[in-house]
Amino acid sequence: MKFTCSRQDLAKSLNIVSKAVSVRTTIPSLKGIMMEVKDGELIMTASDMDITIQDRIQVEQAEAGSVIVPAKLFGDVVRKLAGEEIAISADESSTIEVKCLNSDFVLTGIQADEFVNIKNTDANATELVLDRHVFSEMVKSTSFAASIDQTKGVITGILTELDNDHLRMVAIDGYRMAIATAPAVSQEAKKIIISARIMNEIVKILADTEERAEEETMKITVDAKSAVLETGKTKVIMRLIAGDFIRYQDIIPHESAIRVFVNRKELAESVDRASLLSKEGRNNLIKLAIRDNVLTITSRSEEGNVKEDVLIQKEGDDLDIGFNAKYMTDMLRAINDDEIVMNFNSSRTPCLVTPKEGDAYEYLVLPVRISNM
Repeated sequence: MKFTCSRQDLAKSLNIVSKAVSVRTTIPSLKGIMMEVKDGELIMTASDMDITIQDRIQVEQAEAGSVIVPAKLFGDVVRKLAGEEIAISADESSTIEVKCLNSDFVLTGIQADEFVNIKNTDANATELVLDRHVFSEMVKSTSFAASIDQTKGVITGILTELDNDHLRMVAIDGYRMAIATAPAVSQEAKKIIISARIMNEIVKILADTEERAEEETMKITVDAKSAVLETGKTKVIMRLIAGDFIRYQDIIPHESAIRVFVNRKELAESVDRASLLSKEGRNNLIKLAIRDNVLTITSRSEEGNVKEDVLIQKEGDDLDIGFNAKYMTDMLRAINDDEIVMNFNSSRTPCLVTPKEGDAYEYLVLPVRISNM
């Protein structure tokens, strides 16, 4: 194997595929990156068995071949080299030589046939075409609500529902739920669950490939066990989480006795300030007192207390209710709208947050007891 290429292009591509390099494995090949030269391109692939990332760049003076390079060391070498052009070669014993200006590195690689077998989706898989930016925003709007407890199975993932003209993402951790909905083009209805960790990595990949993206859309192909995302010269293969997701629609309240219309930014800033004291107390608790046209947020601890007033429009009775401040903050940061609607029924039932118009998002947050406040 032999080629020359732009050091900057190689470094950017390495940054993309390195996101899939396994850091906790006893398999040496999974700590590396497969490099294959074929048809004037360098194809780099990394995998941790849950996610596989493949990226391609154009190269010159190419001689076909393949080798597995040590990911961290090779990446560090490429980033620290000073020249604009880099020359790389590997012999039959997998010894890799990296030349750039006056630098000459010799690294020990691994035979390419020791790399994992990468499987694409089946021939009868479903295709989804989606705007890159819409996908990224939907993941950002939901992933924070997925469980981080790896023993929780399916709720560590984001449920992705496809129908003929819509895509819906749902995340839940037992205390809160986030739902995002957007138009999409799909061949058929389908439900899949993808790890929230993997979905967040995809968002980073889409940001990294933004400059060279030739189209605003991307394609996702889904079968029973995996999903393949393709955008430009980058391909991501994701293993799906098996199992049945929580029947989230049964949790959403269909009626609300109390509706509060509030400016999201003002509420977010007030909750953020109140949380300074809630962090010092137990349960990260804040109290919301809804009276007429004012929502009063209070929090207290041994360090002191705080009171914040936010102007609102209210329909229904007055209400006192408590929440975990972090859950409220995470939710409000995920919303871009100026105005939101908070729907309540009682101090012991969830708060449902929706837009004033449409169904682009729904957020559900369970209350916390406030008997001692």
